[in-house]
Amino acid sequence: MLGSLLAGSLTGCIGGPDGGARVEKRAAVPETGTSLPDGPVASTGSRLGSGAVKVALIVPLSGPGSAVGAAMRNAAELAIEDFQKPDLQILVKDDRGSPEGAREAAQSAVADGAELVLGPLFAANVQSASPVIRAAGKPLIAFSTDAGVAAKGTYLLSFLPQAEVDRAVDEAVASGRKSFAAMIPETSYGNAVEAQFREAVARKGARLVAVERYPAGVPGPAIGRLSGLVTGPAAQADALFLPDTPEGLAVVAAGLTKAGFSPTRVRPIGTAIWNDPRVYALPALQGGWYAAPDAGGFNGFAQRYQARFGAAPPRVATLAYDAVSLMAALSRQYGTQRFADITLTNPSGFSGIDGTFRFRPDGPSDRSLAVYEIRSGAPAVVSPAPRTLGPSGT
Repeated sequence: MLGSLLAGSLTGCIGGPDGGARVEKRAAVPETGTSLPDGPVASTGSRLGSGAVKVALIVPLSGPGSAVGAAMRNAAELAIEDFQKPDLQILVKDDRGSPEGAREAAQSAVADGAELVLGPLFAANVQSASPVIRAAGKPLIAFSTDAGVAAKGTYLLSFLPQAEVDRAVDEAVASGRKSFAAMIPETSYGNAVEAQFREAVARKGARLVAVERYPAGVPGPAIGRLSGLVTGPAAQADALFLPDTPEGLAVVAAGLTKAGFSPTRVRPIGTAIWNDPRVYALPALQGGWYAAPDAGGFNGFAQRYQARFGAAPPRVATLAYDAVSLMAALSRQYGTQRFADITLTNPSGFSGIDGTFRFRPDGPSDRSLAVYEIRSGAPAVVSPAPRTLGPSGT
């Protein structure tokens, strides 16, 4: 049945309506870089569904991020419709894109009897709402990409860059790469992935040749310091980690090409922010690998969203859809234990539009990811996303 748990007991997989091929239109990006497309504007507060189980959805319906918030509200509505009358009622709350608004929305959600809260979207708003929800003894499933705001009882359903780093490094090592270098921008995103990159390389027993940081948009000196380590026939590294935005990578790639970098000798690797046509066109990144959610269901979701709401959804809209589908499925199968920690942190995880995901007991999520190779200006899957998740941190 659509949206129901696919496996018995606590094996937990929620199914969605999408099957077949899809094309990833946009990649997950850091919160600070999320574009806000024009789209339908939702009301500042509403209820979706008429079931007995109350769940709140806190998103920005006004203020910063309102277009994305409206799309997430619409995705939640689509999930309710697709699930065919679940015993669920979604209390939509506007956090106005601010920490103060998030705290007030959280207080309102608790006062209205929400058993669980979905959202907020931005890290500062999660930090503001979380104490209110946790003090009430309720779980929070937020959409922030900042793993630092996760905690026991505050779970993240999002595209976390740390998982992408692990997947890309693991696949590079499995393919025979043994020595890694990195050029990392001095940005919040760069800070978030550097520690994970170092840990992933060490965990796989590979060699870390060098890590160079550079001011965003000014990679020249860092490229110069890496000269000889990643360029020329005697290069010491056989993989180069480049976790930058499409705009930043354009500058980095040009500098590497000028310095004599050859992607056939040293494989470039990256994260889901590479999933952009501007990146596919860069000569220095041909043959490069990056990890991203499997491109299986987003296109189907986007088509249905477009037909229902008259606009293309932002990439993160699937998170709200999967979150509401999961709440409906758990409510249907697990009764009073539907939102218990043991249910939410089921190690087998759940299956959504973007593949299999699970919540760790300490709050962050694991997600099954595919590895793509840039070939002749287009992405191609070199390692499909696994259907099941292995142990965390492996």
